[in-house]
Amino acid sequence: MLVTRQKLLRRFWYPVMPMTMLDAGPRPFTLLGEKIVLFKGPDGRPVALLDRCCHRTAELSKGTVENGNIVCGYHGWTYDATGKCVRIPQNTEASIPASAKVPAYRCDARYGYAWVALDEPVQPIFELTEATDPAYRQIDQFYEVWNCAGLRLMENSFDMAHLSFVHKGTFGPKSHVPRSMSMEASEWGLETNVETPVANPEMARNVVGSDAAETVRVMRGSWFLPFSRRLAISYPNGLRHTIITNATPIDDRSSMVVQWCYRSDTEAQVPAAEIIAFDRAVTNEDKTILESTDPDACIDTTRRIEFHMDSDKPGLIMREKLLALLREYGEEEVHG
Repeated sequence: MLVTRQKLLRRFWYPVMPMTMLDAGPRPFTLLGEKIVLFKGPDGRPVALLDRCCHRTAELSKGTVENGNIVCGYHGWTYDATGKCVRIPQNTEASIPASAKVPAYRCDARYGYAWVALDEPVQPIFELTEATDPAYRQIDQFYEVWNCAGLRLMENSFDMAHLSFVHKGTFGPKSHVPRSMSMEASEWGLETNVETPVANPEMARNVVGSDAAETVRVMRGSWFLPFSRRLAISYPNGLRHTIITNATPIDDRSSMVVQWCYRSDTEAQVPAAEIIAFDRAVTNEDKTILESTDPDACIDTTRRIEFHMDSDKPGLIMREKLLALLREYGEEEVHG
């Protein structure tokens, strides 16, 4: 799937960067092949505009922010949060023409990140119960580019068959199939329930809260169309660890992986740095294999064998949900 050529994908919300990155001024980002600039408006909320001044096409991200407006670093043309030019330093007498403006995009702050939708959203940003539950703390983990397609990462997130192979260096179980697994398509995604024994190596024991060589994970997975997932993990000792992973599409071949987690313990019990270090080891195993895949070759829904393999069914449901949604909005899947 070539994401930059699927117009419907412009109508979803994507987390594009941590809000803290905007404290030092405007920042560029490429979303679905579109170059945008983000900055904090006068109320401190994020703003997203096309990263191009309408005067001489300079990138606005190379400018500055003054009183919640963005100032082009070339000639000082200044734009407000709507993209309207509000100041031309060299134009001291004439009024500013109405055509002096740049496209503005829908932008919001949620969960500590700036989110952008390039066109009218078909769905709001998904709700996370952990975000408002005082029993949890949030740990921001990864913000990095992966050279793989977003759908590839989502398929991998729900693929239980890869655990004992890709993750044999961290938590991979001996068994190639989970103890139990169920799944169900939802209106805007997929829900799964999995219980499986997993290895508990030395580096994970404090993070998991167990000294045993093996433990059991009970996992509730939620896929949010198109490229976000929530994985709520429960351990026998009552510890709850929820991972939020987003594959924000940069272009047809790369994604910005935006990941944070929620934990039902405290910093004094398990330092965030230790949790990040273990999840980093796990994530690097995924990254190595996913970056070797073809970003435009997904599961073929006509291959009968996959319909009989539980490990492949989540990916098939994802593909069919996306195809159905594209057709509903008058599109067909575009490949290279």
